[in-house]
Amino acid sequence: MPDPDHPERAFCCHGCKAVFETIHSEGLDNFYDFRTAAAVTPRSLSRADIERLRELDHPVAQEEFVAPVKGGLEAQLLIGGITCAACIWLLEQHLGRHSGVQSFTVNHTTQRARLVWSPDQTHLSDLLIAIHELGYTASPYHTDEAELALKAENRSAIIRLLVAGIGTMQSMMLAVPLYFEVLSDMSPEFVQLFRWFSLLVATPVVAYSARPFFSNAIRDLRSRHLTMDVPVATAIGLAYVASAWVTFFGGEEVYFESVCMFTFFLSLGRFIETRARYRAGLTGAAMGSYQPRVATRLQGEESEVVAAHQLRPGDRIRVKPGETLAVDGVIVAGQSTLNEAALTGEYLPESHGPGEEIFAGSINGESPLEVQVRQTGSRTRLSGILRILDRVQAEKPHIARMADRIAGVFVSRVLIIAPLVWIGWWLAGADNAFDITLSVLVVTCPCALSLATPTALTSATLRLRKLGFLPTRGHTLETLGDIDTVVFDKTGTLTEGRLHLLNVAPEGDLSEQQVLAIAAGLERHSEHPIAGVFKGMAEEPVEQVNNHLGQGLTGSWRGKPAVIGHREFVSEHVGRALTPPEDAQGIDLWLAIDGQVQACLLIDDRVRADAYDAIRTLQARNISTVMLSGDRSSHVERVARELGIDEAIGGASPEDKLARLQSLAEGDHKIMMVGDGLNDLPSMAGASVSVAMGSATDLTQLRADAILLSGNLQLLVKAIDASRETRRIIRQNMMWALGYNLLALPLAAAGLVPPWLAAIGMSASSLVVVLNALRLSHGHADPAPADNPQQTTSDGKTATVT
Repeated sequence: MPDPDHPERAFCCHGCKAVFETIHSEGLDNFYDFRTAAAVTPRSLSRADIERLRELDHPVAQEEFVAPVKGGLEAQLLIGGITCAACIWLLEQHLGRHSGVQSFTVNHTTQRARLVWSPDQTHLSDLLIAIHELGYTASPYHTDEAELALKAENRSAIIRLLVAGIGTMQSMMLAVPLYFEVLSDMSPEFVQLFRWFSLLVATPVVAYSARPFFSNAIRDLRSRHLTMDVPVATAIGLAYVASAWVTFFGGEEVYFESVCMFTFFLSLGRFIETRARYRAGLTGAAMGSYQPRVATRLQGEESEVVAAHQLRPGDRIRVKPGETLAVDGVIVAGQSTLNEAALTGEYLPESHGPGEEIFAGSINGESPLEVQVRQTGSRTRLSGILRILDRVQAEKPHIARMADRIAGVFVSRVLIIAPLVWIGWWLAGADNAFDITLSVLVVTCPCALSLATPTALTSATLRLRKLGFLPTRGHTLETLGDIDTVVFDKTGTLTEGRLHLLNVAPEGDLSEQQVLAIAAGLERHSEHPIAGVFKGMAEEPVEQVNNHLGQGLTGSWRGKPAVIGHREFVSEHVGRALTPPEDAQGIDLWLAIDGQVQACLLIDDRVRADAYDAIRTLQARNISTVMLSGDRSSHVERVARELGIDEAIGGASPEDKLARLQSLAEGDHKIMMVGDGLNDLPSMAGASVSVAMGSATDLTQLRADAILLSGNLQLLVKAIDASRETRRIIRQNMMWALGYNLLALPLAAAGLVPPWLAAIGMSASSLVVVLNALRLSHGHADPAPADNPQQTTSDGKTATVT
């Protein structure tokens, strides 16, 4: 650390001096205790650099990487110049002390930062300038740059693995003659030559391929947090140093082949584990790349290609067949099919027409569309999904933290046992005391314990995301497996949440087609939800239309008075009471022409096509189903009876719903609440797991533990099955890892396992659990049974309505 009394003696430039003074004045002198590598050299920012950073304060520039959050704005940044953990510590401490900064965190692996600040107290450019003045760089995060970083990391891992593999083969070729005395008359000089060649082969393996183990071990020791990298680095370091000592000064044994083999097999297991994370990262990057950088904006009869971030709400754009939508918007002209796999996980395209809302990331099918822009940049639905994925990956579930704690305890015990083993064999006069100690360190490395749990969770999350079920909290996946009761809202969850024409009962001379055409001609002048039922139907021209709010509409069809509306409203116009059909369900809408009733149209919400199968499948897994709805009891009763719901409560207020969930929770039930409206938020907060439908409001999705992107209720069952299967896989891995270590430790301590065999055994153990965990990403495993079956029957149920 420089001398604060004579700084001119220690600094190479004014930039370094400025950084030191900043660190010293803010009381961040511990930076020099944490530092494990030389930091980048700071530089003074030019006027052009400052102006370039000031441009990022403009709302247009922030659209791609800044999003509003509670209490301020959130920016995703890519930080350059980080060389070690001390750099991150310094950045987080320094930025955290700036006025207006709510939080600033940096991911060491991806060098990606999340900055939350209050725009009323500071500008984004001021914070970026502060980062640059420390000697680092900060730029807006873009998915293409992140993908390049992921590919670079993957490429480095492959190169390290290749170096370790080549070193292992070469060192074994040199060691076999010495081990098995193939050359029995080998002279001491020739043996020494083999050792020198082995040292030459092993050095790049230790210096390059094993470097992550050493850097991680140093970091862990500084933070007083033991992980598997500590015994790994200890074993590799001891074996290499001891072998080099024997090579230089003479001795009995060298362990270069064990060092190379150990590094190779451990790197192989870790490479397979990181491949799962790499694929998950590429999935997120690929989702981000679904948003194109340009769009075709319409201005009257003219069109121009503009950058997507230049679009504003209210603009009109043209989306050609095969193009990807750059914004969230509403179709104003055209009819086409859209592939929405990036958003919903459904790979079959859906047909969309005028008036329907579509989202960024959707790929247009066969016909051009004109779309009015609603949301752009970081405010699109796809950007929101990406932010949720980032948050989930940052959170560490309880089961992963538990595995880390067990591994830490195990490592500490091994670090105590290994010296005791050496002392015991040394006192016993054994010549191979070091060999035995090395085997203990290698064979008991808890790699499988630390690697398998996160791999299983990552694989399962990736699988569910592809299906269209997006976990938004770290605990979601592990909690789903305990669910024994699923509580549904009705409207928009079990039903489609919009009115449909169920039946037409003609009562006059007009045909059904004429009745619907006249009704569509009248309703086109209304904004009531009922009018949406008739959109897209053929229309008869109707003149002089008047809207009677809450009652109906009147007009003139072919010179005759026409009226459509509720029963009482039409009764007044025809002069008699009207009686709906006996089997009438939902809303009865009446049409009369020239004082004569022509038809009764039955309109109601419709049960989702997949709801029946989802309810039956849940019940087959011994999971109770409950429906809580604020709708009228008669409609709730009909839907419950149609679906076979175990229990249904109609006319329930948000407080009633929460009280019912609390009652279930007091009975030791683990509850999943599925809803889509703001009125569901209180009850969703009282559930073990809350799931928001893909059509739910933004606030509902923000508060939920998971989002059903595709709206397919069958995915609830698949999510529960995936959670139980994940738990079963993790339990298998934990039992295997602990069983292997408990069996291998006494064998190694007894001197029955040579170092090279210990390396193979440890690596094989890691590979077994990692490959077992990777099965989850393909969904090959059979659904696991419920851990706590409930006494629930599914045959012959009738709904109980209160």
